[in-house]
Formats: sequence, structure tokens, C-alpha cells
Amino acid sequence: MLKYMISKLISLVVILFVVSILVFLMVHLIPGDPVLNMLGLSAQPEAVQATREKLGLNDPLFVQYGNFVGNIMKGDFGVSIRTKKPVLDEILGRYRYTLILAVGGTIVAAFIGIVIGIISAVKQNKFLDNFLMIFSLLSVSTPSFFLAIIFILVFSLYLGWFPSIGMYSPKHYVLPIFALGMQSVGLIARMTRSAMLEVLREDYVRTAYAKGVPRIRVIMSHALRNALIPIITILGLRFGGLLAGSALIESVFAIPGIGRLMIDAVLTRDYPVVQSTVLVMSSTFVVINTIVDILYRFVDPRIHYNKG
Repeated sequence: MLKYMISKLISLVVILFVVSILVFLMVHLIPGDPVLNMLGLSAQPEAVQATREKLGLNDPLFVQYGNFVGNIMKGDFGVSIRTKKPVLDEILGRYRYTLILAVGGTIVAAFIGIVIGIISAVKQNKFLDNFLMIFSLLSVSTPSFFLAIIFILVFSLYLGWFPSIGMYSPKHYVLPIFALGMQSVGLIARMTRSAMLEVLREDYVRTAYAKGVPRIRVIMSHALRNALIPIITILGLRFGGLLAGSALIESVFAIPGIGRLMIDAVLTRDYPVVQSTVLVMSSTFVVINTIVDILYRFVDPRIHYNKG
């Protein structure tokens, strides 16, 4: 187990190194000049060159990348070209909002999706199963930003139950979290249904029924427990999707999260902010999936990690 965790940690470092290279190269391929965005199109050429020299943008790409990685290792994420504020301060001030959205959306999607999947598996090929699968299809097909607009119109403007802007209280979290999480409900429901149907056909489940074990206990203790591996896998992947997809939700609900910060940075060619935000979000996704890999052993004791 210890060797496995060490190998996963090494893999984590390698993946983040590759991600940092890709992020750095993609950011520098964005059309436009960040200095012109900062100084304005009417800026004097001398001022533009002086600013580029000050920011290190005239250095070769490998030198800029080396400086970027070296500063990150020291906890220095640079200074925003647009706001002149330390990038780390910008990220720390916004990170929790994006994390709340992603974690909350994952919890909502997991709870609703697993419940729907279990009911559909138990009621296979019946009216309720067909109805829930149609609902799942609609969930997958509906863009989160469109659902967010519908939620604002219905639950904020018409009913007045929840606020529509910001993240100032727990009530502000409800609409953006549900809008973000609902698109993943269908995928999780279908995965849960498929995994449950496979397990429900096993001999030990039929044996449990024959012994008179209550149905709810067979479903929850025998079937669901043994169907958790693919469900946990899809939850880890969907967390990354929700983390990346939070940018649209943050824009619709005017939430000051990392996603919104990244969009503003891309539009203004703010290299330090784009590089740092993408790297932080990628790191979060990779760490979560590493934790998911480790959780497999605790969910299913039959899984043994390679000791060689």
C-alpha cells in the first residue's frame, strides 16, 4: 500500500510537470499582446518595449518557462498584468467559491444520480425505469448555463425563493450548485443502473433473497456496495468536469470564482493568471483522481495493489 501511494505521488508530480508545459505553451499561443491590452493600443513603442522587458516577455520561451516553474516552486505565482495584484492572492480569494461549486455539484449529482440509478435497476423495463432514463437523457442534454438561466427565472424572479447573484450566504449556493450538478445526474444514473443490473444478476444476490434477507438490505448492502467501483470512478471524472464547467456558472450567477478569473485573464492575455489558474484547477483534478484510486482499496478489500 505504501509503495503504491509513493508511486501515485511520483505519477502526480510527473503529470503536473507535463500539465505545466502544456499550459505554458497554450497560453503563449493565444493571439494578441498582453502589454498592448495593459497600456492601450495608442501606447508608445518605447513604453511597450520597456514593459515587455520588465515583465520578461522578451526572454526566450524556455527561459520564461524556467522562471515560471522556479517561481511556482517558491510559492510565487507572479503578478497579474491586468490588476497588478499578486496572482496567489487573487487565486486564494476565489478558490473556495469554485471548490464549493464543484464539490456541491458533485454531491448533488451523486445523490440524485445514484438514487435514480438504483430505482431504475430495481424497476428494470417498467414505466418508472423508462421515465427516469428519459429524465436522465434530458439531464445530460441540457447545458448547465441554460439550466442556470431557467433556475434564475423560476426560483429567483418568479418564486423569489433564492437569490440569483453572488455567494454571500448558504441560500446563494443552492441555485448555482444544482445548475452545475444536474447535467452530471444523467451520466451517474446510467452508470449506476448498469453496474447495479450486473450485480443483481449475480448468484450471491439470488442466494441472499433465498435466505430471506430483506430486499432493501440486499440492494444497499450486497448490490450497491459491489457496484461502487465504477460509480466512484465516474464521480472522480465528473468532479473534474464540474470544476472546469464552473466558469460558465460563475459568469451567470456573478460568482467571483477561479473560472471567472480565468476567463477574464484569457480575454486580456494576462499570462501569469491564466497559467496559474489552469495549473491550480488541473492540480485539483489530478489530486482528486489520485484520492479516488486510493479509495478503491477501502471500498473493495478484494483489490490488492501490486507489491512488486
